[in-house]
Amino acid sequence: QVQLVESGGGLVQAGGSLRLSCAASGRSFSSYGMAWFRQAPGKEREFVVGVSGSGLSTYYDDSVKDRSTISRDNAKNTMYLQMNNLKPEDTAVYYCAASRYYSGGSRLGAGGVDVWGKGTLVTVSS
Repeated sequence: QVQLVESGGGLVQAGGSLRLSCAASGRSFSSYGMAWFRQAPGKEREFVVGVSGSGLSTYYDDSVKDRSTISRDNAKNTMYLQMNNLKPEDTAVYYCAASRYYSGGSRLGAGGVDVWGKGTLVTVSS
């Protein structure tokens, strides 16, 4: 079982960029599909992007497609989310998530998540 710790959030002006990181401890990191979710104030937690254990298969929500890139470095037990051209509506707590049964290529439901990070806050000012 992995433990997940996010970092890289902060306050950024609209149009700016951030790179979020998710560091995993524990074994078998590469056996987990990974994903980023986000939760804005008063909103439900929503899927943002996911990646297969190998890193070869990804799926992006339309809200971030063409502005974001997910990647993972299994040798470093770390997953990343590069976000560009940030918008105020991107403001949310971003959560790293791991799933034993997620193979990428499609949306991951929150119910399929086995392990959650505690989140990192991204605030985009206008």
